[in-house]
Amino acid sequence: MDTKKIGIFLKDLRNEKGMTQEQLGEKIGVSNKTISRWETGKYMPPVDCLNMLSDIYNISINEILGGERASGDKFTKIADENITVTLKGGEKNYQTFKKIMMCILALTTVLTIIIIMLLPMNTVRDVIVMVLVIAVAFIANTLNLTLNLIALATKEGISSGIYIID
Repeated sequence: MDTKKIGIFLKDLRNEKGMTQEQLGEKIGVSNKTISRWETGKYMPPVDCLNMLSDIYNISINEILGGERASGDKFTKIADENITVTLKGGEKNYQTFKKIMMCILALTTVLTIIIIMLLPMNTVRDVIVMVLVIAVAFIANTLNLTLNLIALATKEGISSGIYIID
């Protein structure tokens, strides 16, 4: 996605409607500085703002993300590009999240083992308790990682759909 192109397109659309940045900002609940950042390509509007801009300008979100009006084959091409960019971003976020969660899992497991090793173990019962605590910590961390990955995948799937449906 070319944020500069999108910004110029947003500015042109606003000017076509005869609105100032302040008026548009009031309509969608953001400051005129935020509108300026979008129009200069420094930032992208969040999804909820893309929906509002789409309604205000009577164009599709795909056209906004493509930075131009489109119909027919051109619309399909822009939609395909938007899907590709969205999916790549989701995959990158997923991989980063997965690495972070694996590091947390490893770190908490190692810390649990170290703490338990520092405790005095005088009987077989103490050793069994230690093994059970390590097992419970490992299972809890694994379940936490799994649930977070599922939540991330679900969130990415939902946000991906928002970019391509108008």
